[in-house]
Amino acid sequence: MGVSEVPLGRAGAAVVSADLPEEASRVPRPSAPVVETDDAPTSAPCGRGEPAIPSATLEGDSQAERLEALSVRHADACVHCVASTTHRNIVFGEGSPEASLMFIGEAPGEHEDRSGRPFVGPAGEKLDQMIKAMGFTREDVYIANVLKTRPPENRTPRPDEAKACGRWLASQIAVIRPKVLVALGGPAAQLLLETETGITRLRGAWGRYEVEDLSIPVMPTFHPAYVLRRYTPDVRAAVWNDLQLARDMAHAGD
Repeated sequence: MGVSEVPLGRAGAAVVSADLPEEASRVPRPSAPVVETDDAPTSAPCGRGEPAIPSATLEGDSQAERLEALSVRHADACVHCVASTTHRNIVFGEGSPEASLMFIGEAPGEHEDRSGRPFVGPAGEKLDQMIKAMGFTREDVYIANVLKTRPPENRTPRPDEAKACGRWLASQIAVIRPKVLVALGGPAAQLLLETETGITRLRGAWGRYEVEDLSIPVMPTFHPAYVLRRYTPDVRAAVWNDLQLARDMAHAGD
């Protein structure tokens, strides 16, 4: 299977079936375009989350009920989101509260701010294609961001913002208890793995995220918006390689 057949077409294009021939899993990982100059980590990075609210203290008998309770508490108490005045809606996250696979981006954009849902613009269409190519539906997984409100002018989240909102993300992860986290882009990967290493060096290599009693594998990869901007065979093949690793880990033990 050639790189041109990697099932990550442009947004709006048909997606190749997830039932790919065996050779699809053997697409060689290319050298991704070097857009950062930082050094590769010397060992698998591992981050430790500090939940805003311990998951065991949330009201509810099910994960769905506890997520809803967490959403209400977040809207009232998140230091960053309560202070933010530039957003229309809080974008808490959506998907299966019992998902084995969780995708984490950096922050809502204009489309997400307007709708109150994560990843619904062009990058969201690309993420939907990625999820489908992995053999999942959007309803099977959970999708969230480091920040729950749109930063001014869609800028990259500041470290203080990521730290404040990241505690609520830690609580989300502790409630959902996914098998695998996919970090979409540098800010998400750097928060989860507590590293300053850039995404070009992090992607394709496993890290870990620890929160409460959990130690969850993290697969960093390029953000869907980056895939749209740098729509090259190398980038597509690199992301598809990362997604296959995450997919296989999510299915492990099934």
